[in-house]
Amino acid sequence: MPMRTRSSRRSLRLSGDAAFALALLFPIGAHAASADYPSRPIRLLVPFAPGGGADTLARIVTPRLTEAMGQAWVVDNRSGAAGNIAAETVVRSAPDGYTVLMGFSTVLTVNPTLYALGFDPSRDLQPVTLLATAQYLLVVHPSVPANSVQELIALAKQKPALLNFASAGVGSPLHLAAELLKHRAGIQMVHVPYKGGGPAAAAVLAGESQVIFGSVPSSMPHVKSGRLKALATTGVKRLKVAPELTTLAEAGFPGFDVSTWYALMVPAGTPAAIVTRMRDEATRVLQRSDVQQVMAGQGLEAETSTPPALAQRIRLERTVWAEVIRAAGIKPE
Repeated sequence: MPMRTRSSRRSLRLSGDAAFALALLFPIGAHAASADYPSRPIRLLVPFAPGGGADTLARIVTPRLTEAMGQAWVVDNRSGAAGNIAAETVVRSAPDGYTVLMGFSTVLTVNPTLYALGFDPSRDLQPVTLLATAQYLLVVHPSVPANSVQELIALAKQKPALLNFASAGVGSPLHLAAELLKHRAGIQMVHVPYKGGGPAAAAVLAGESQVIFGSVPSSMPHVKSGRLKALATTGVKRLKVAPELTTLAEAGFPGFDVSTWYALMVPAGTPAAIVTRMRDEATRVLQRSDVQQVMAGQGLEAETSTPPALAQRIRLERTVWAEVIRAAGIKPE
């Protein structure tokens, strides 16, 4: 073996020092970036057009997050492909905390089964926190001779061709809630999809369809006026605005829980310090009584979570909806 000269040993030592410095460079850079976060505006991608629930919630929380974090939160509506365009845009973005998804429950738990995606939400997106949940009302047209969930099921079994249910489209929460009830109760109802929740609700009000799982803000005024009958709610607990209504779980379907929920999601690989900062600030915003009051007026209930708890929720609901989609033979439009 040839002997190393003094100069070669010095060269090796310098190379080793340089390698050590390079090894430290990226962790230091990542730590510095996390410590300085945020240093520029944050873009919040909303997967639907302006005016819907996701957009409404975004415009409630972003001014408060801007104030709390010292940088503007900018709402960017990226509708299309059932929310998949916005989700994939975030997946393909740098994991630096400056591109955030307003995660919507069906985009994260239904779409992976219903569509051939070029990404996996459970793998490619990092949960930050829940923001809000919103349950639905099971309502029927007044002409339907049923005043309870049990009576509706009995009617559907006695006259399976009598009832149809309206929805906001194939794969929408309104569609899947009804399919889950059909699956659990062993009944048949004909699905009539409409282009949005508004037209679907109008169809039930007109008597064109008999059943719908409607949003609380849009359905409750018609229930109070007698134009619709509410039979149950879809969440795990009774509604604060209508505590007299039973839940479907109480009506004989334990574990029945269909709630739209919204959450902050970032690209996988986003530094933990950034995720923690974002979650902490969002939690403080949602604890404000003025924010909760505005959200309640939109049928939204503030709810936060840890990132692991949200990841677990996504996994469980994805399994439930995959079973319902397969059992009902649901195909994308």
